[in-house]
Amino acid sequence: MPPRLVGHQGSLSGQRFPIGATPLTLGRNGDNSIVIVGGNVSRFHAEVRREGHGFVLYDSGSINGTRVNGARVTSHELQPGDLIEIGTETFRFEAADAMETILDLSVLRPLSPSSQATLAAGPVLNVTVSGGGPVGLGFALLLEHLMGHRVAITVYDGRWTQDGAKVVWKDESQGNVRRQQVVTVQSRQYLNLPEEVQERLFRGDAFTEMWPVGPDSVRGYSPRNLRIAYIEDTLLDLANEKPDHIRLVPTAFDAAEHQKTETRDHVLAICEGGRSRTREYFADRFGNADKSIYSLHGQHIQDVVLGLRVKSALTDPMTVLLTVAQNRFLLNALRGEGFLNMRLTDAEAAEVVGIDPVRHVFEDCIASRPCVMGRDGHGDFQCSTHSTLFLPAMVRGSALWKRVLEGLALFGVAEQDLSAVTAFRLDMVQRPRFTTRLHSATASSPGTYGFLLGDAANAIHFWPGRGLNSGLGSAVSLARSLNGAWTGRPFRDADFARHEAAMSMLQYRHKSRAWNTMITTDEHGVSRPIKEKIAQSIEESEGKDLDRDADIDALMERLRSIRDRLAPRLPGMPDDPTLRAHLETLDSSTLRTLWESGAWDTLTVGGEEVDIDIFYQQDSPPATDPTRTRAAS
Repeated sequence: MPPRLVGHQGSLSGQRFPIGATPLTLGRNGDNSIVIVGGNVSRFHAEVRREGHGFVLYDSGSINGTRVNGARVTSHELQPGDLIEIGTETFRFEAADAMETILDLSVLRPLSPSSQATLAAGPVLNVTVSGGGPVGLGFALLLEHLMGHRVAITVYDGRWTQDGAKVVWKDESQGNVRRQQVVTVQSRQYLNLPEEVQERLFRGDAFTEMWPVGPDSVRGYSPRNLRIAYIEDTLLDLANEKPDHIRLVPTAFDAAEHQKTETRDHVLAICEGGRSRTREYFADRFGNADKSIYSLHGQHIQDVVLGLRVKSALTDPMTVLLTVAQNRFLLNALRGEGFLNMRLTDAEAAEVVGIDPVRHVFEDCIASRPCVMGRDGHGDFQCSTHSTLFLPAMVRGSALWKRVLEGLALFGVAEQDLSAVTAFRLDMVQRPRFTTRLHSATASSPGTYGFLLGDAANAIHFWPGRGLNSGLGSAVSLARSLNGAWTGRPFRDADFARHEAAMSMLQYRHKSRAWNTMITTDEHGVSRPIKEKIAQSIEESEGKDLDRDADIDALMERLRSIRDRLAPRLPGMPDDPTLRAHLETLDSSTLRTLWESGAWDTLTVGGEEVDIDIFYQQDSPPATDPTRTRAAS
């Protein structure tokens, strides 16, 4: 007889359910192999899959969990006699003997061509990815592209949910407020993604090219602006199409459970973002992060940024010019729609609070979670999760809100075209390592290596716009290292020397650039945070009769210089009369602060970029972009 589940207790007691080559699914939905009726059973609750020479039970991210022999599990390699509890039903896993657990008669049938290819490919690399954002999914898709049948990838993310046979992103009603920020992906990064990923990302009018080519633009291809939610949707759709090699688990990764049960994994890639719980769980393996290198006078420097979801009426070339000319505001948009980010002083950051209109208490959810507060029917900005209102927008005399409105005016945004506010707290640390051995190989387990990727490795300041690019670079490096090093034997530290070197270069390059967007040097050569310079300008301008014409003239001179530098790479720049007329609409104190905040230090943050390809010159060349129809000038 083939291996099977047998109803042990409950309404299905005595019924037998054979386990074949296709997964055996259990849940409340009628499409499951075993339909279980009960309010505490999820629609697609669990499944049993043949893997290698055994059978593995997987919980599909159910709310109430799956238990084996009394213990809650996310996955479990089944042994004869195991009792599986789902809701009020209990099943027993049966096989005639230990040999039948790993071998049923279907194995003796002639192998299909795909099965022969799998065996010829050799041992399978088992990879778990914690975090299914753009970096985690990008890494999974690239690794699957490089290794094919030689790899089995499992990706966990609690922001997903099961929708029929597909895994999708939860919506706002399910507690997941999607990120609508626009990110700029450099050609050095996106040309290293598989061709099918490029084709899906850049089809139709999903992207714009508003920034000029620069040191990170290779082969004449421009940087491309995409909405991050669109990137997440596209990559998740692609991963859903590869169930043979990528398994998507719509639940948050549990590091403690993984340590107990997932010793079969060779690799754990940690891609959960800057606040990664998995990284902190394994902190003793990765080492303590150092804050001192990003400190001044013994104080760790942080920037707090107010994120304003807006729609600008200005052209892309003008918004680029206005952004680069000062350090108070940054607009990254897709055809005018995106986030206008405002660097706050410490005093302004203290005002970023919500108020509970019922209990009349202050909440810091917008600053600490952070939450996104969307405009409601009354025109207030409300947090859908905590039912708080953004206090500065309600107090019309608020100095912070007046400055927000001036930022909108700078980028041609009508107040009604501000649809949401949020906040970001940004700081940086130096990480001693990005690769570590989590579990040593034993007679029964292969040993597990852990890797930090994306913001879990290098959370950097958004002002240079390099976070996702650094994350994709780290994913490309690890995927190539694993593809080259996997032979079926336990890994060694030496297998990842190139990857660790690439990660160290990414950390140095992008964090040194980010640090120079947080600090400036005064006339005495003393370093100080840019936010302090902005605070000083606000304080010195308050109640003063400022020389408005002189400030406009100074800003015009700066704008001309930047325009002359960018115009050959970014056509359509505004002329002098257009710029001056626009500046005339701004408040005098705003003009002074924009001038004194300084322009982007492009000389310091520009220059040579980290080229992952130099570490892997013997590997396959990066994929080309078949959808490209014109080269950047």
